[in-house]
Amino acid sequence: MPYQEFVGRAETREDRVDPRLVEGLAATLSRPLPQGAEGDLPPLWHWMLFQDWKPADGLGPDGHPKRGGFLPPVHHLERRMWAGGRVAFQGGLRSGDAVRRTSTILSVESKTGGSGELVFVTVRHVLEGPRGPVLEEEQDIVYRGAGGAAVKAAPPAPRWEDAASAVVMPDPVLLFRYSALTGNGHRIHYDHPYVTQVEGYPGLVVHGPLQATWLAQHALDISAPGARLAAFRYRGQRPAIGGHPLTLLGRRAEGRILLETRDPQGATCQVAEATLV
Repeated sequence: MPYQEFVGRAETREDRVDPRLVEGLAATLSRPLPQGAEGDLPPLWHWMLFQDWKPADGLGPDGHPKRGGFLPPVHHLERRMWAGGRVAFQGGLRSGDAVRRTSTILSVESKTGGSGELVFVTVRHVLEGPRGPVLEEEQDIVYRGAGGAAVKAAPPAPRWEDAASAVVMPDPVLLFRYSALTGNGHRIHYDHPYVTQVEGYPGLVVHGPLQATWLAQHALDISAPGARLAAFRYRGQRPAIGGHPLTLLGRRAEGRILLETRDPQGATCQVAEATLV
């Protein structure tokens, strides 16, 4: 298929954990600030780093940077989404740390699904900080066409009788603030006329990374004090729509914690799995 020449492409970028970003995300998620010189960032807060800001003429109609550059220019499929990923944690990041990220395109694959052609791009990121390795992760990005329903009806998922649950409210203000803090210009998260009239969703879409961040923290919240994440896997199953409560579920299974987000109708939006140490 096209774009195979992008496989193996690599780039290295540097950034700094800005204390203002840390304070902003803590306030947005209603979480306490990491305390003291030894206070590591909560899991997945590193997604605030390495933002890609372009001038207005460098943006596509969806608010993302125009196709091309490091990622393959999949021009013929209008929708681009962060579908899931896998993270292995090795160390911590703290406010003020200098960070280096090396990114490599691992694969580009074309598939056919119920909505037509899909192109999956998997990128590996390796982060290093002043105290050594921080994490390794793989991110799955999917491109799909604009045809078909943006959100399909789904039945309620089976009830988890033994699950620990919590409820979060991804209202428009929270979605806007998370977009700003992560440098995410995708208009489906904050532009209601665009998301409903152009992309055909019934409302603002809750970020996949935001759901993963909530689930990773939920795994820690229901675990023994002092537990840390060793690995985390997550995958989107259907869009979660903002302005409605989202339920976080977690249950133990064979040394892991299985996790899901569910919408008010009980349908699963994202699934995840956490391994703790």
